[in-house]
Amino acid sequence: MTNGVSREPADLADLDFTAVSPEEFARIVKGLSNKEIAEIMRGELRMRVLGEVFRRMERQFRPERAGSLDAVIRWKVTGETEVVREIAVSGGSCTVREGRGDTDPHVTLTMGDAEFLRLVSGNASPVTMFMTRRLKLAGDVGLASGLTRYFDIPKA
Repeated sequence: MTNGVSREPADLADLDFTAVSPEEFARIVKGLSNKEIAEIMRGELRMRVLGEVFRRMERQFRPERAGSLDAVIRWKVTGETEVVREIAVSGGSCTVREGRGDTDPHVTLTMGDAEFLRLVSGNASPVTMFMTRRLKLAGDVGLASGLTRYFDIPKA
């Protein structure tokens, strides 16, 4: 949705995701069905969307909320292919890297494309996703349960 106008899934291919605010992104995701997300999350567009979401995690990180947290969080987004990114939180900073690092993660979160987009856009409850098995966790469940407080999560 831009300026109150709904976007069709096909229009998203032309969207410059770097220019979309987190709040607008949350509204776009909220307006899409799982089927529409599946249509969008293919090929190069999928990689553009995922790339931008992970780039924003560094900017949306709230170091004052993380305190002395020192952890590696691995994200596995399944779909057309499995995309793996790791977030390293240490010394009040957050860095995102592609693929699996040399350090074992403290927690690994695995979910499909639609679940990932709904989670990072504030359109889904991580607890509900976990309880309904749309989000799988391995490792420190306590860390996973607190992840949302370390980031500014937009609201649609």
